[in-house]
Amino acid sequence: MSLTMYQASAPQIKKMLLNLSALLKKGEAFASSKNINESVLVDGRLFPDMFPLSKQVQIACDQAKGGMARLAGLEPPKFDDNETTLAQLQERIAQTVTFLDTIKPEQIDGSEAKEIKFSIKEWNFEFVGQQYLLTWVIPNFYFHVTTAYNILRHNGVEIGKSDFLGA
Repeated sequence: MSLTMYQASAPQIKKMLLNLSALLKKGEAFASSKNINESVLVDGRLFPDMFPLSKQVQIACDQAKGGMARLAGLEPPKFDDNETTLAQLQERIAQTVTFLDTIKPEQIDGSEAKEIKFSIKEWNFEFVGQQYLLTWVIPNFYFHVTTAYNILRHNGVEIGKSDFLGA
């Protein structure tokens, strides 16, 4: 049995966003228990030239909502990138999950050959649906979720592979 475009993407992306939310909750509990200002985590980076945790979460959410919206033929919702607290990052994840819940399988399925065009700053991208999902959305989404996990772990939050993968 082969997976449809929807089955291969939306349910797992949603699951990983919920796992990311659980990771942030553990980060919040860690900061509280150690009397650490949560900005240490929100602004945490693995290396000076890398984005902080806040931007990793923002981009993961952008990949999720942008990817599913474009495949469904919808305009991706715009979120301001102004989160400075773990609670605000949680809200961004919740808004993204709420948006994903509005997309039905029939909106994504059959989009394998759909033209996908978009720009990020001065870069213009052109894909077909399956290529877009498999070579852009999924790798970028996982990169930023994984980097968020690594920033939290690097800063001492007691999380492991089972937290990343979830139930």
